[in-house]
Amino acid sequence: MNEKEIGEKLDQLPISRWHWKIFLLIGFGLQVNGFLNSSGNTILADLVNKGWSNNFYNALFSSGMMVGFFGGSIIGGMLGDNIGRKKAYQISLLTFAIFSLLSSLAFNIYFLIFCRAAMGLGMGAGIVIGYASFTEFIPAKVRGTWSARMSLLGNFSPLLATLISYLIIPNFGWRMIFLISSLASFTMLYLVSKYLIESPRWYAQKGELKKSQEILRNAIQNIEKEQDTQIVFEQQARCPKKENEIKKIPFRLFFKGDLGRRTLVSATVLIAMNISLYTITVWLPTIFVQSGIDISKSLLMTTIMMIGAPLGVFVSSLIIDKFPRKWLGVVLILLLSVLGYIYSLQRTEWRIVLIGGILIFILYIYNSFSSAVYAPELWPTETKMRGSGISNAIGRIVAICMPYLIAWLLTDFGVTAVFLVLGILLSLCALVLSVFGIETRGKSVEEIAIERENSIDSFENDLIEEVN
Repeated sequence: MNEKEIGEKLDQLPISRWHWKIFLLIGFGLQVNGFLNSSGNTILADLVNKGWSNNFYNALFSSGMMVGFFGGSIIGGMLGDNIGRKKAYQISLLTFAIFSLLSSLAFNIYFLIFCRAAMGLGMGAGIVIGYASFTEFIPAKVRGTWSARMSLLGNFSPLLATLISYLIIPNFGWRMIFLISSLASFTMLYLVSKYLIESPRWYAQKGELKKSQEILRNAIQNIEKEQDTQIVFEQQARCPKKENEIKKIPFRLFFKGDLGRRTLVSATVLIAMNISLYTITVWLPTIFVQSGIDISKSLLMTTIMMIGAPLGVFVSSLIIDKFPRKWLGVVLILLLSVLGYIYSLQRTEWRIVLIGGILIFILYIYNSFSSAVYAPELWPTETKMRGSGISNAIGRIVAICMPYLIAWLLTDFGVTAVFLVLGILLSLCALVLSVFGIETRGKSVEEIAIERENSIDSFENDLIEEVN
């Protein structure tokens, strides 16, 4: 079997315990990752209460993690493509396990901020590697649904982090949250090391066909035994092997030709996710308070509205494979831009909660679509991790800068200006996606890799031109 045949067989495997094991191992790793991310706000509250921190240090603590996310996205992408998906995922888990443990032993706020930034390296890498590698195991016809389910598993972490922090911090303090996170991370590292398999597509792409074939053969045997059936594979049309096949792809080619287009599209959908997520969810309590609503009521209203988050991710898993990816993304982005502006005009509390809840619901459908489904599946196997890492890093730059823009708009111009600017930025993202977007629904990883606009193999031409 060659690389293409291995991919075809993977796409024809029926969903089984083999797929569920991969789903749970990667998914719970992302759950621990999300728990560490989401527990930051409650940890900061306790740090302020104990006199360890203030607004200035809080900002350093939060932005330090985002800087770590930025670096981790790029490093994780490079490691995933070069040393393998499994090893890169192990390194990411080990990184935030170690620095979470060190955080629980922190002797001052400066060391804690350093640990939080280092933790962000592992967390940023883990998000890129986890979601992107999962797309290489799941059959194309249900890949969107299962990637959305992966997002659903990960997006329970804010609720879980809030609940555990509520039970732990008043009695044991913020250090215990980091200790629990570290223990959970080391546990997942052990399970991933023992039970997660390497992507057979990565092995095949690297020329290690024997290892790839062995993984596939074991999977087929296990599935046939589990389902008491014999899998019959359909013969697919064969594409002639390219004479000038090049495996080493320079970094600069991610910004030109076909790969440049994929970088543009992937980064755009993640930018739209970041500017909406970090505007709508993070700033809601502040916006409420500045609108004259007392702090206790603002937190209650925010909590009610956030019920839309898990509901949105759940609905995404039901609809994601029923609509063309490109146009689903455009519609969701435009809905966010319009609903955000309508939301900013509301003055009565019940309308704020109602419209805001709908806004959160749509936002988390889009969050699942962009970060778990569309952005990772845009990339061919040989560039999947680096491409995902680069586009995630660009999105993280926006996440670092956006709070300062919002603070300025909110202070000088008010709530409506915040959502008006958000709507304009989202509309630009929708325009880019509508013009340059690549359709991926129901297509195998190999089909996505060889898709070329106007039947011109611009990617191969760029590679050959680079080498010559």
